[in-house]
Amino acid sequence: MTKAMTSLYVHVPFCLRKCYYCAFYSLSLAEHAGDERDKIREYLTGLEQEIKVRHTEAPTGVSSLFLGGGTPTALNPQELDRLLNFISSRFSFPSTDKDGLFPIEKTVEANPGTITKEKLAVLRHYGINRISLGAQSFNDSQLQIIGRIHTSEDIKLGVELIREAGFANLNLDLMFGLPGQTIEEWQDTVRQAVSLAPEHLSIYGLSLEEETPLGRQYDLSSLSKQEKPPLPDDDQQADMYEWVVSFLETQGYIHYEIANFAQPGFEGRHNLSYWQGKDYLGLGPGAVSCLDAVRTKNVQDVDLYLNKLASGIKPVGEEVESLTREQQISEYVMLGLRTTKGIDIKLFEEKFKINIQDIYGYKLVNYIDRDLLLLNEGWLRINPAYLFVSNSILRDLIL
Repeated sequence: MTKAMTSLYVHVPFCLRKCYYCAFYSLSLAEHAGDERDKIREYLTGLEQEIKVRHTEAPTGVSSLFLGGGTPTALNPQELDRLLNFISSRFSFPSTDKDGLFPIEKTVEANPGTITKEKLAVLRHYGINRISLGAQSFNDSQLQIIGRIHTSEDIKLGVELIREAGFANLNLDLMFGLPGQTIEEWQDTVRQAVSLAPEHLSIYGLSLEEETPLGRQYDLSSLSKQEKPPLPDDDQQADMYEWVVSFLETQGYIHYEIANFAQPGFEGRHNLSYWQGKDYLGLGPGAVSCLDAVRTKNVQDVDLYLNKLASGIKPVGEEVESLTREQQISEYVMLGLRTTKGIDIKLFEEKFKINIQDIYGYKLVNYIDRDLLLLNEGWLRINPAYLFVSNSILRDLIL
């Protein structure tokens, strides 16, 4: 049987300035003023070396490309051209997806404060056909509180430039549960986003990580008396989530995954490949790969990443995880149940050579009897009414 194509993720670890909530690995170019272009050139040289070493790990071609970060559009047009030219020259990209219906999906993440006509022209030249724009909020005060570098007007200008450049597939990221945010402010943000007619919307609740500035500011164990806007409580966040699900459905968006909504035909195919348990190759510092049930993560430091490559060593960290059958089943179930369509019971049995009921037994029956899980026409899915609180169900299904 021919090996399936691999999804490709490339990490660009640079931002003009790090957001206060972000726990992803990236470097602030503001902290490297004067030598920021040198840092980027060093990174691109290292990435090219990693691609030379690892492009054979996608032997049958790439099914989707996602350029993430960080902020890929923090690179200037010449740097973007260098990066995309090398990716294009080393990896095989079919002209259409496996069904021969659509061009394969090629996504680039962007920040509204970093978009220019010149950069968009470079992206179009290399076949990028989807932009994921980190809007987060249309409330300027909230954007400042979370450390974004753009304003609501920058979002609108960015969308205008993206459309003028010819992009017909746009995602907007939005966040709820922000400090001081009311449900009315959240509703205004969503309505302004929808007025821009994006084909896709990703909706995330704020998650406070200990190592981030915002996480430290709201650390309950902190003795700081500094006044700060209150965080919406769990009930308020649940109300925000339930409202956005209902509203977006009235606007013609399909709720196809816990946090993702799309106009028909614009579901994010790169992320769907993750949720369906398919292979993916991650390049760049901190990037994760999972190939043939072996998961690796690149070292999460640009200098160490470059040193390993300069020594002719793959920049993979020490943790190499060969997934057991139980881990593969657990992850397949957890990721599959994040989608509103759920898990195809027949496909599950074909993949793992066992019926899902034989694995989970009474636990599965109990969830179905309580209407937390629904079993219809061969598909197992979480009851949509419980999607916002689904983590407890998913954790319970880990083997």
